[in-house]
Amino acid sequence: MKKILVIHGPNLNMLGKREPEIYGRKTLEDINTALKDRGRELGLGVETFQSNFEGEIVEKIQQALGQADGVIINPAAYTHTSVAVRDALLLLDVPIIEVHLSNIYKREPFRHKSMVSDIAAAQLAGFGDYGYIMALEALPRLYS
Repeated sequence: MKKILVIHGPNLNMLGKREPEIYGRKTLEDINTALKDRGRELGLGVETFQSNFEGEIVEKIQQALGQADGVIINPAAYTHTSVAVRDALLLLDVPIIEVHLSNIYKREPFRHKSMVSDIAAAQLAGFGDYGYIMALEALPRLYS
C-alpha cells in the first residue's frame, strides 16, 4: 500500500473558526477524515500532520525520507517564507503536491510567491477543502 503524508502548516488547526469566508467552515479534523476515507477507497494509506512550528514541519518531512510515497503539503504562511521547508522537501524523491484552500494569486501580493511551487509536481489553489482530495486522487498518476 502506498503511503501518503499530508502536512498542514500553521493556523490550519483553526479551520472552521479562522476567516471562514476565505477558508471555509470545515475543520481540520473534517478534512483529515475525508482524506483518510478517500485514501482507503483508493488503496492508499494516509497520514496527516499539522504543526504551527516550522522546525516540526521540517522534521516531519525528514522523517518521510524512505517512508512516504507521496506528499501533499499546505505550508500555509510558510509557503511564502520558509527556505527550511523547501530544503527539507528537496530531500524527498517522491511526488509532492502543494495545496492551498484559497487562491493565493487573488490575495495580497506577498502571498503570490511560493517557496515550494517550483519543486512541487503540481499546485492546487482555490478549490477549498476539495483541493486536498484532488491532490490525493492525482498522486498515484505521478508515481514514476
